[in-house]
Amino acid sequence: MQEPEKSLRHRQVRLAWHNPPNWRRLLVSAGVLCTVLLLTQGVFGSIRDSHHDFSGAGWSGGEMCAVCHTPHGADTSVSEAPLWNHTVTTATYETYASASLDAIPGQPNGVSKLCLSCHDGTVAVDSFDGKTGTWTIGFGNIGTDLTRHHPISFAYDGALATVDGQLHDPESTPSGLGGTIDNDLLRQGQMECTSCHDVHISRNDSGCSGCHFVHGNTTETLSLRKSNAGSALCLTCHDK
Repeated sequence: MQEPEKSLRHRQVRLAWHNPPNWRRLLVSAGVLCTVLLLTQGVFGSIRDSHHDFSGAGWSGGEMCAVCHTPHGADTSVSEAPLWNHTVTTATYETYASASLDAIPGQPNGVSKLCLSCHDGTVAVDSFDGKTGTWTIGFGNIGTDLTRHHPISFAYDGALATVDGQLHDPESTPSGLGGTIDNDLLRQGQMECTSCHDVHISRNDSGCSGCHFVHGNTTETLSLRKSNAGSALCLTCHDK
């Protein structure tokens, strides 16, 4: 007996879904990616209303994420951040040095270099999507002299903690975020900008005024990995 036309179409659609052509596989993959991103945002917080929410800036075209990330044509040379879309700095820096420092900071690398691609002032904030921008940050531009800032891009491990004598062992000391310092704050065993800051965290519930003040240049740091009340963030690593 010939299969009814409606039933035949239903079977064909079902077979097509279970054996999709490439474009259908892409749609399925895109759906999975969106789900992962939404779940991740729920875990790690939201960039909305943070210092790094650029959607209200005239130069951003209303984009919040595309200033740093893109699903197409990303910079594949950047392994420290997914789908990177911003011009990476090529500056050389004066690094932190002190007679009391047992660590050996190198030139900023990895994720710290991505942070400096806006914050060193040598690359415009709107230099993304292959464009050469013209907008540079004012307050928050730390330049290429890093000698007055916390050292970055150095190995922080149990050996350094022992030699220094005033650092907690990152491999066994809790970070206060659920794991150890090494697991939660370090990147590949190194102290980086993101050891203290996370651009995807926003503690701002006051909109624009939560980050910007009408008078003066003072701005609250809302991107810290955890509160520094009572120097809590500092004392996570420093044994003082």
